[in-house]
Amino acid sequence: MSEWQQLSLGSLMEIIGGGTPKTSVSEYWGGDIPWLSVVDFNTGLKFVSSTEKTITQEGLNNSSTKLLNKGDIIISARGTVGVLAILDKPMTFNQSCYGIRSKKGISDTDYLYYLLTDTVRELTQISHGGVFDTITRATFDEIEVAVPPLPEQKAIASVLSSLDDKIDLLHRQNKTLEAMAETLFRQWFIEDETIAEVVVSELIEFNPKRSLSKGTDAIYLEMAGLSTQSFNATGYYRREFSSGTKFIQQDTLLARITPCLENGKAGYVTFLRDNEVGWGSTEYIVMRPKAGLHPLMAYVLCRNQEFKDYAESCMEGSSGRQRVNVDHLKDFTIGKPSDEVIQQFNNYLESIESKLIYNSKQIQTLENLRDTLLPKLMSGEVRVQYQTEEVA
Repeated sequence: MSEWQQLSLGSLMEIIGGGTPKTSVSEYWGGDIPWLSVVDFNTGLKFVSSTEKTITQEGLNNSSTKLLNKGDIIISARGTVGVLAILDKPMTFNQSCYGIRSKKGISDTDYLYYLLTDTVRELTQISHGGVFDTITRATFDEIEVAVPPLPEQKAIASVLSSLDDKIDLLHRQNKTLEAMAETLFRQWFIEDETIAEVVVSELIEFNPKRSLSKGTDAIYLEMAGLSTQSFNATGYYRREFSSGTKFIQQDTLLARITPCLENGKAGYVTFLRDNEVGWGSTEYIVMRPKAGLHPLMAYVLCRNQEFKDYAESCMEGSSGRQRVNVDHLKDFTIGKPSDEVIQQFNNYLESIESKLIYNSKQIQTLENLRDTLLPKLMSGEVRVQYQTEEVA
């Protein structure tokens, strides 16, 4: 490793600040330029391709935000610090983030992404701030790292990127399958004006009774384990049951508290054995379709925008601690299609359920491999063969 150098993290990168156009000027907003905030890329995915908000060229010209290139890195620098992603297309961003770009001849952007991933814990530990944790430009200079020559940087990044590319492909496959299911659901249960409407409680059971004795060692899932993007929950572990929401395999979990509900936290339980009862946050609503409907339908319902909007309208309580009133949520109206249409929908859900679960298990395996390799490659404990200009 004699050719590796000890350098400050900040010396390897160009750091670009962001900004926010004046919210009071309507002409600055709603254009075709994506504008990033941390909520857009706090997904656990390597790439970010869309944003909640967009700005106009006029908004870009009259603010301190900058236009990042496709392939640049975005990192959250205030509040929830250290969240990372790579831009899938040109985007602007707010002042709570930094754009990161490699320095020509010194560093490789993909390598920088993995280097930052490896050092993010150290970054967050030394982040400065009173009310909010904050990563400043100087924070990057406080961290020293061992850096290989540029060709080896590219070789290391190539190995890790090959894993991430497969992970990304599997995520995209699952997202497509979920989107198709939601589209069919919307067409057959929401938009068809020829069918009779019923309250959703006629089709879905809310908070069905599940039994678990106090003190039982059981699978526990905290709120952080629910995704805003996918059915797949993560981070569950065994813990002695005390008090919480109980659920079984193929139940759907929906967050009922702000801001988790608004952010879209929901999940479909696939990590329990048959006849096993798990438990988790008291802030879950458990949903289970009634007989004749596939269990996955409740999760698809949670991803429907009309249902999400209605659920938000059912929130009660003081600002910042609002919760969904489940009795009001049960009054959401939904179409009840013919038995033939229901069977078609059941058949589709049955066909994708196993694929969704298989892809998620593959994702977990690949992520574990990547996370094991990452620190070893970054420290030089594991070396990659390379040539001067290309990966060997």
